[in-house]
Amino acid sequence: MRVLKFGAIWCPSCLIMRPRWQEIEKENPWLKNEYFDFDENKDIVEKYQIGESLPVFIFLDKDENEFLRLKGEVSKGELLKIIEENKDK
Repeated sequence: MRVLKFGAIWCPSCLIMRPRWQEIEKENPWLKNEYFDFDENKDIVEKYQIGESLPVFIFLDKDENEFLRLKGEVSKGELLKIIEENKDK
């Protein structure tokens, strides 16, 4: 499983989610994830049709197929549950 994270420095919800993800990544070092800045990575933002609502978290399986997309602020507990339930994907 891999998580693509999309955000921007001007996005208040993105600033809230950043430390939340840092904790999750520290607790789950096996988790593959990448961060893309909305303003600096226009090619990948367009590829995944991110839109204007940030942050966006796209969960990909081993074959790089999207199986879940979340927008906005998500609790650490909810994220951990999703990660645990899908870690073998």
